[in-house]
Amino acid sequence: MTYLTQPFGALRTRASGIFPGLAVAVLVALAARYIAEHYGAPAMLMAMLFGIALNFLSEDSRCVTGIRAASTTGLRIGVAFLGFRVSVAAVAALGLPVLALIAGLVFLTIATGLGLSRIFGRGWKFGLLTGGSVAICGASAAVAIAAVLPKDERSEERLIFTVATVTTMSTLAMVLYPILAEWLGLAPRQAGIFIGASIHDVAQVMGAGFSMSPEVGDTATVVKLLRVALLGPIVLGIAFATRGSAPTSGKRPPILPLFVLGFIAACLVSSTGLIPGWLLSAAQTLASWLLLIAIAAVGLRTSLGRVLQVGSSAIAMVFLETVLLCTVALGGTILLG
Repeated sequence: MTYLTQPFGALRTRASGIFPGLAVAVLVALAARYIAEHYGAPAMLMAMLFGIALNFLSEDSRCVTGIRAASTTGLRIGVAFLGFRVSVAAVAALGLPVLALIAGLVFLTIATGLGLSRIFGRGWKFGLLTGGSVAICGASAAVAIAAVLPKDERSEERLIFTVATVTTMSTLAMVLYPILAEWLGLAPRQAGIFIGASIHDVAQVMGAGFSMSPEVGDTATVVKLLRVALLGPIVLGIAFATRGSAPTSGKRPPILPLFVLGFIAACLVSSTGLIPGWLLSAAQTLASWLLLIAIAAVGLRTSLGRVLQVGSSAIAMVFLETVLLCTVALGGTILLG
């Protein structure tokens, strides 16, 4: 009898160690969601800021394990569930020219991030993190890329700064890009492609697109999800390319991270059409909540003082990457007609 109860006892002990910190991260995420739904603020940004404000809780021994679990395992599961947002059929319906434009924009923006990191002396990890988050899907891409980059003492500060600046730029773009599209007289399909190809976060893409018209919103959402679909291959490529940069002592990261495999599997499953709509919607909602909780946990583990040490050159990098993405996306959209 004792033999049978030992595994359950160990599981209960582990759960009790995780619960306090996880509960704090969940409460921060709930508060951020409330502010987002009632006052229109970006939920990811609010979760991060609230988490930073409560950073002292991460020093409490009762919370350490749960907060760490939420910021690592939780975010990996959330990224995997992001795959349920992507449908192969919807992406294929855009046509080859649009697919080529989006793929080119993603790789150009990431390459620009790496180039700017050399110019500003910020290091290649920061260049990959900012370039990838601007190119693909904002905060969600940032946490996914951060999960496979080799860790050092500044990893969490780089992530939290990237989330803050990219979310801020995305919010500004949500307001300004529809005005620009109207001023240029873009057709609804053109406006949708431009907005979906250039704004960082999914929520802001939908906000900007549907503020113009349902047609613009639908097109923008599908284009944006194409960028999200590239998250898995990009993260896999980064994981493979940086594997040799991991510390020589200890265990190397896997060539194929499980959460990337999960993302790809979720994309394929969501494309079969066999999943009921309500279940697919539930999986997408779960992904949003897991990522929100993960960002809250990352904020809880982050010292504001260290974040402020990142400097103005880092802000300039994200700004220039955003301007490049907007300019090339707009030019490409106009050329496609």
